[in-house]
Amino acid sequence: MLSPMTRRPQNPRQTLTAPIRRIRFAWVAIFFCAWVALIAGRLAWLQVVHHAEWVDKAERQQQRTFAVAPRRGVLYDRNLRELAMTVLVDSIYAVPSELGENRGEAAGMLAQVVHADAGDSFTSGPQMLARFNASKNFAWVARRVDAGTADRVRELNLKGVYFQKEFKRFYPNNDLAAQVLGYVGTDDTGLGGLEQEFDDEMHGAPGHKLTAVDAKRHVMGSVENEPMPGENLVLTIDANIQYMAERALDDQMAKVKALHGTVVVQDPHTGQILALAIAPRFNPNDARHMDAGALTNLAVSDVYEPGSTFKLVTYATAVDAAKVEPEDIVDCQGGSMTMYGRTLHDDNSERHFGAVTVEYALEHSSDVGAAKMALKVGPQNFFKYMKAFGFGERSGIELPGETRGLLRSPKQWGATSILSLAIGQEIGVTPIQLVTMVSAIANGGVYMPPHVLLQSTDELKRDARLQPSAFRPENQLPEKLPDGAHRVIAEMTSAKMRRMMQGIVMEGTGKNAALNGYSAGGKTGTAQKIDVLTHTYSKTKHVASFAGMAPVSNPAITVAVVIDSPSAGGSYYGAEVSAPVFQRVAQEVLEYLGVPHDQPLKTKKELLATAPKPMPEDAPSENVGDLNAMFAEINNLPADDPLRGVARPAPASAEAGESVAPAAVANATATSGVAPSALGSTKTSRVLGLLPAKVLAAFTANGGTSSAMPDAALGTSASLRAPAVVPQIQARANGSVVVDAGQRVAVPAFTGSALRVVVETAAGLGLRVEPVGSGIAREQAPAAGTMVPLGTEVVVRFTR
Repeated sequence: MLSPMTRRPQNPRQTLTAPIRRIRFAWVAIFFCAWVALIAGRLAWLQVVHHAEWVDKAERQQQRTFAVAPRRGVLYDRNLRELAMTVLVDSIYAVPSELGENRGEAAGMLAQVVHADAGDSFTSGPQMLARFNASKNFAWVARRVDAGTADRVRELNLKGVYFQKEFKRFYPNNDLAAQVLGYVGTDDTGLGGLEQEFDDEMHGAPGHKLTAVDAKRHVMGSVENEPMPGENLVLTIDANIQYMAERALDDQMAKVKALHGTVVVQDPHTGQILALAIAPRFNPNDARHMDAGALTNLAVSDVYEPGSTFKLVTYATAVDAAKVEPEDIVDCQGGSMTMYGRTLHDDNSERHFGAVTVEYALEHSSDVGAAKMALKVGPQNFFKYMKAFGFGERSGIELPGETRGLLRSPKQWGATSILSLAIGQEIGVTPIQLVTMVSAIANGGVYMPPHVLLQSTDELKRDARLQPSAFRPENQLPEKLPDGAHRVIAEMTSAKMRRMMQGIVMEGTGKNAALNGYSAGGKTGTAQKIDVLTHTYSKTKHVASFAGMAPVSNPAITVAVVIDSPSAGGSYYGAEVSAPVFQRVAQEVLEYLGVPHDQPLKTKKELLATAPKPMPEDAPSENVGDLNAMFAEINNLPADDPLRGVARPAPASAEAGESVAPAAVANATATSGVAPSALGSTKTSRVLGLLPAKVLAAFTANGGTSSAMPDAALGTSASLRAPAVVPQIQARANGSVVVDAGQRVAVPAFTGSALRVVVETAAGLGLRVEPVGSGIAREQAPAAGTMVPLGTEVVVRFTR
């Protein structure tokens, strides 16, 4: 047995697995670190780089944001009667994803309820289904429906169909003052009248509504940012006076079957418009069925030749500038006078008279008497007074689309233009300008700019800070005159003119304007309209007008009545068509305002016994105006003037000789760009009228004028022949010559040639031909020798 000392030492146990475990741990650690880094990177990618995108997606899933439309401002009349207001109504929308596969059926069922108007394609079944298919989360069904329609949709109890409150513009008086108020579109944007002019102020600032929904799209709550309502406007219009004016105008329009009509009632001492009636009108509550022709505010955007009503300016100028007295004698020369080869006649039906008082000449609307008044004043003074009365300038009234009218400077007048202007020709005015001129005579001689806006306010009707401003006639001007006001004639001149205007109603052409219990003064006018096709005065279309004031001693109101193209009733004279409208409106308004009577009241029997007879002396003045000069004035209008708009062609159904409003004449001239000389003769203008607008513009732009028309076509003598237009020639330094480098050619003379020869000749030069008639070429436009671009279409008239 071995002793312990002799035992063999034992080796310690070796741990062979330790290195393997370290490697495994390292790999696991690396894996977990990579995994953490990957997750951290992904989180950083989502929460840092694409944070906004995912937040937006979450909000779209969990929240729904609606724009909350602001309440549009209210339009009040001066007595705080609502003329336009905004009410809350139901709009219907759908969530197409909730409709599922039943979209087609839902669209059909909804369309049966909401599609009440065949002309409204928005609510038709196919259109509705198209919207459902185009969106998953939102699609309109119908907007701003009435309460009955909304209730019937609720009774359908369709899943995915909801309701939202929206504002709807409402006009409680329907078509009352429609052209003044205007109307709004579906997006609550003003599209006419004051709604358009003050759209920014009345629209307000929109708010937002934030709605939280769960996974099943159920509403859990909402937060709303209140919108800011628009400003309210208080107008100078009195709704009662407006109604009186519209009713009188409508009755007369129905009686005489007129094309258009305008009545303006004004306070002469402040310029405030108390009523502005236009017929026909439209109902702004029914935007889908509006007549486009009734949307224009004719009182500010259309012009017409005023005719004899303009003689008030002529006589006022003579009394003020030339110190003419009503009792002075003027020789009317038996109703005829000649100046520079032009003869001016009084109306043939008038009893011709010789030496009469100035007052008598005005009462009986003598053209010769008016012409002599203008000659006594002189062109420069006459023009200065016309401008001072507000003609040829925008009045600044708070309505869109106002034109300044047509008035040329004396440098552009012809030798006898002063005769035409004296009787209201060669000038275009608006009804607003006409009534403001009468107001200047009525208030003592001061021009007061017209206004239709009284104030802008944030207060509503029930607010104690907002009080009505009922109209009370004043007998004096305000102490501080507004901007734009200025004296035109002396106060004594104003008194003399009022007396003569009273004589027109009592003894002259305005007897049908006489009132019961009130004195009245005014002037009648009858003017022939201008035919845009022939550039001549129409023989069948007239503008009948009357402008006056009442009472004469202390005028409370001024009224202008303009009726366009009366065609029934047996008369078209201003004395018989427009004066009765003035009589009715003035009588009702003065009694409504409680104006004291200044004349004895008459019984019905006495009124019938003193009823005036028809006044044949109110026939239109002889048409001696230079229409081409009036057309040329269009080119001096500002670019935004409505008279420079694009002219619309006359309808094919129009009868020959049917006239077009002067505004249309102006538009046609402005669009074509024809120089005044290009309209010099009836024969030439007839050919030019055949040219397309683009061709005519190119023609005039390249130097084309009627003066280059062949003598045979114009019927002019050689002594009147203007130089022919010839190609321009450029000589270069190397000796070469370039003729018409702008790729233009001279129009050949086609007169006397057959159609085939004309077409072949034109084709060889790179021109086209528009033949009119058959036979031999007699007239052409552009004229021979005119330089025109290649491809220009030449109009050639052929006759046998």
